[in-house]
Amino acid sequence: MSEQVYSGIDQDMDGGLTPLGRMVIDAWVFGILPESETCAGWDMSQMQVLYEEVYAAWEPYAHLPSLLPPELRQRHTVMYEQRITVARNSGWNTDLSDES
Repeated sequence: MSEQVYSGIDQDMDGGLTPLGRMVIDAWVFGILPESETCAGWDMSQMQVLYEEVYAAWEPYAHLPSLLPPELRQRHTVMYEQRITVARNSGWNTDLSDES
């Protein structure tokens, strides 16, 4: 049985707007990871450690972007807008259908 690895945010589904991808974006927002780090090839234990660091970084702000200080809020907005653009350009569709 082989251990699962993360494909990296650039290879992730939905332009990286999956739970693991959003964790990478948040790590960039808080400066936990450099923006050049996509986490490609990281095993799930590495991703768990990253999750814990990102979770701790969000705690002072109750995990709400609206409570971030202005500089972090701006970084959050810019980074998520970029990822949403990537996702839409790769076919991500937010419309809900009867089958969704």
